[in-house]
Amino acid sequence: MLTAIETYLDLRRATGFAMSNAECLLRSFAAFAAERGQPHVHAQSAIDWAALGPSVAQRDARLQAVCRFVRHVQIEDDRHELPPANYFGARKRRRPPHIYSSAELDRLIEVALQLRPRGDLRAQTYATLIALLAATGLRISEALKLTVADVTRDGLLIRETKFRKTRLVPLHDTAATGLQCYLARRRPRSDDDPVFIDKSGGAMRYIAVKETFDRLVIKAGITEAAKRRPRLHDLRHTFAVRALQGSPAGRSRSGAHMAALSTYMGHVNIYATYWYLEAIADLMRDIAVAGEEFLSSGRQS
Repeated sequence: MLTAIETYLDLRRATGFAMSNAECLLRSFAAFAAERGQPHVHAQSAIDWAALGPSVAQRDARLQAVCRFVRHVQIEDDRHELPPANYFGARKRRRPPHIYSSAELDRLIEVALQLRPRGDLRAQTYATLIALLAATGLRISEALKLTVADVTRDGLLIRETKFRKTRLVPLHDTAATGLQCYLARRRPRSDDDPVFIDKSGGAMRYIAVKETFDRLVIKAGITEAAKRRPRLHDLRHTFAVRALQGSPAGRSRSGAHMAALSTYMGHVNIYATYWYLEAIADLMRDIAVAGEEFLSSGRQS
């Protein structure tokens, strides 16, 4: 079974998927099946193994990993049994994001600039990072992996991130100026240095950034008005919504705008971009106004 798993992983990686989690899960299942003397996937064994997950969501994820593998390998070997896909009854729900207002973003940056120790680069680092995420909608992993060489005159070079895609992200003049001011103070030693560094001079770790950001959200008073705890990742949702608000009028022009936004955000298809959109009051008001104008022009003609 391990040979078939390796072939499956290699094929998926060749098409741009990282498969790191799938590899871990499938190797675990292969070991579980080997203990039972089973060289092929048995549906009940897959269910028994998946049931070892601590939550319904994790049990479902484990079983889905096996199902995807079986659908692939059954083409050449029908001795593998396909488990029932929704055996655990898990239901994936989209968590409504918090869309930050301009005032909230200003407060976040302001409290970031107050981080201690005063006068240290740490405050400027977090303020610049938050501002960059809000202005570009980058994935947090993409921002943390940026090197000095990736900051070009034409924008940010985002190298082989999700789905192994490399793209150029143009920056607004104000964002480019802010980033250059930070780098001037940061004084990198080489082009290979990370743009955003921790106190030891190394690349910042996601968990540390998340913990600090959560504290900044509380200090900025944003949690008091939010129905759900605002997340770091919600900055990407916010960017997508604000970009949609800036879409030009007209179906063809707005369609081209959305296609450009999808490319800018590094998505392989536009459906992933729709996932980031949220029906906020400002957006619904814009839609209502556009609808009224469309109906009015129709009546007049």
